[in-house]
Amino acid sequence: MRLMVRILHITITLSLLLIGCGSIIVSAANPNPSQEITKWQMKWGDETGNAGQEIPWSEGQQSWMNVDSKKELPELPSGVSSSWTRISLPDLSYVSPSVYIDTLYALHVRVYVEDRLIFEENRKYIKDNYSLLLPLSKEDNGKTLYIWTETMQDRIGIKKSVMIGEHSQLINEYIENGLSDVILGCAFFLVAIVLFISALYINRDYFSSVASLAVVIAATGILSITYSPFIYTFYNKLGPISNVCLDLALFSLLPALTFLFEKLFGSGKFSIIRKFRQFQVLYSSFCLLCLLINLLSNNRYIEFYYFISTTIIGVILILQFILLIACVVMFSLKGNKDAIVFAIGFGTAAFTVVAELLWYYIQKGNYDLFLWKWGLVAFIISLIVILERRLAYNHQQVVNYSRELERFNNELERSEKMEIISELAASVAHEVRNPLQVTRGFLQLLSEKSVNEEQIYMSMALSELDRASNIITDFLTFAKPEFETISSLNLYDEFKHIESIMQPLCHINGGKMILDVSGQLWVKGNSSKFKQAFINIIKNSIESFSEEGFIYMSVYGEDNKVIIHIKDNGEGMDPDVLHRLGEPYFTKKNKGTGLGLMVTFRIIEAMQGEVRFTSKKGVGTESITILPLAEAPDDSYSL
Repeated sequence: MRLMVRILHITITLSLLLIGCGSIIVSAANPNPSQEITKWQMKWGDETGNAGQEIPWSEGQQSWMNVDSKKELPELPSGVSSSWTRISLPDLSYVSPSVYIDTLYALHVRVYVEDRLIFEENRKYIKDNYSLLLPLSKEDNGKTLYIWTETMQDRIGIKKSVMIGEHSQLINEYIENGLSDVILGCAFFLVAIVLFISALYINRDYFSSVASLAVVIAATGILSITYSPFIYTFYNKLGPISNVCLDLALFSLLPALTFLFEKLFGSGKFSIIRKFRQFQVLYSSFCLLCLLINLLSNNRYIEFYYFISTTIIGVILILQFILLIACVVMFSLKGNKDAIVFAIGFGTAAFTVVAELLWYYIQKGNYDLFLWKWGLVAFIISLIVILERRLAYNHQQVVNYSRELERFNNELERSEKMEIISELAASVAHEVRNPLQVTRGFLQLLSEKSVNEEQIYMSMALSELDRASNIITDFLTFAKPEFETISSLNLYDEFKHIESIMQPLCHINGGKMILDVSGQLWVKGNSSKFKQAFINIIKNSIESFSEEGFIYMSVYGEDNKVIIHIKDNGEGMDPDVLHRLGEPYFTKKNKGTGLGLMVTFRIIEAMQGEVRFTSKKGVGTESITILPLAEAPDDSYSL
């Protein structure tokens, strides 16, 4: 598709270059420049309905009025629908002379050179913009050109100046009149098709937004093509179809634009955007019904249909732009970046369209809208930018959700493993603890009667049995972290007790401990399990000392949470080791089981808290524990 667009672009560019080069060559080959006629005479037709076949030869000079192309067109009198225009032809010193009329307002046109009819066309549809290139002969020197025009609208006659010149020169301007609009419209329509096809493969939630944008772009392209005089000049037989397509594009553009705005920014206060969109859908449906009735009745109700499909819908368009620009300004003031982009593009289009429509009404229809399409180009670009931003944001959201899902899956897998280990640990611990206690009792009795080396062996056996009992205790704590007794724990008292227990071990390993507890902080839990959890953390910190070490314990409250930091300057851990902390049977110590931190995690989780570790190799490790803050008991007092 990109290749097709590139080929089309190259083809159009080469065509325009060839036309431009042809113009230069023709201009060089024909030294006689074109002549511009800016003044002519005009008279109104009678009310009886002259069909343009009786040329007003004998009309006196007083019945004709002078017209200047640099001024406004004469206003059509009430009850009059036709006019005559006469232009005196200059000296035709050309090989193939022609007269070029850039803009002529009428529906039925007859052109005479004296009494010779050289052109006639009668449009049964409302598109009153003619562009005429009429060949002449050298025998027409000094003759008079008579143009009879008839209309059902409020404007009639020649708008711009008339050009007399070489046919090969004037044909370039004739062909190029409106060609850029057709090229722009085709580009819009191609983009809309690609966008709509793309919408079929994106998330269903965004299909309506992308599809409505495709409708807006396609409708704009059709408007650009069908509003151009190029189609009606060179493909006159397609005029009725083109006119119907123009109306259908306009009927679909307005509600699609409002719907797209609603999808991007919401319904607005009091759902005004949604209500306005519903009104537009109803009015477009009404216009569509009137179009069908008018076509079936062979344009019998053409004037009424023109009023509701052009005059009224133009007012609705102005109201729509005012409403949307007011809403988007409100969103922009709230810092919505999409609204700011929308405001820039839509503001450009709205200002252009509204200004042109107001000028159109001020001129009473004596004006051709042409700037609106370039305003819509800026607007469509802003819509595409917004949509790309939304899709990029949604893609990032999908990536984040995928990461979250992966994390949740890992947590679920870990929970399942923990559950299996818990059940196994509980059953094994209960079955093994009783035989161990019996064995220890008999060994203790034997140790009292043993001497010398037997005493040493017995002591070692009892020590190993105690270690096995501690492991079983850790298994039971892991398998059943719920607390039998829960009370309010004063964190200052708890950590002073923990400090007194661990201080000797810290001194033996050449370190020191610093405790900082801010105020009276309380948590709910079991004192024994609480101490066990933090003794495990502090013990690991002490065992990580390499030289002179320290352990800094900080406890403070924040909002409704208690934050506990335990920081050391030990050897630290690599990221892969840090990631596996809390896994069963994972340990860096030779004699460790890895159950200590696993039990710590389970105890903190049972207290509705969380614990995380940060570490850097060669710098140290810090644990951060967050627990819910509890209210102080009624019998507590401040120190």
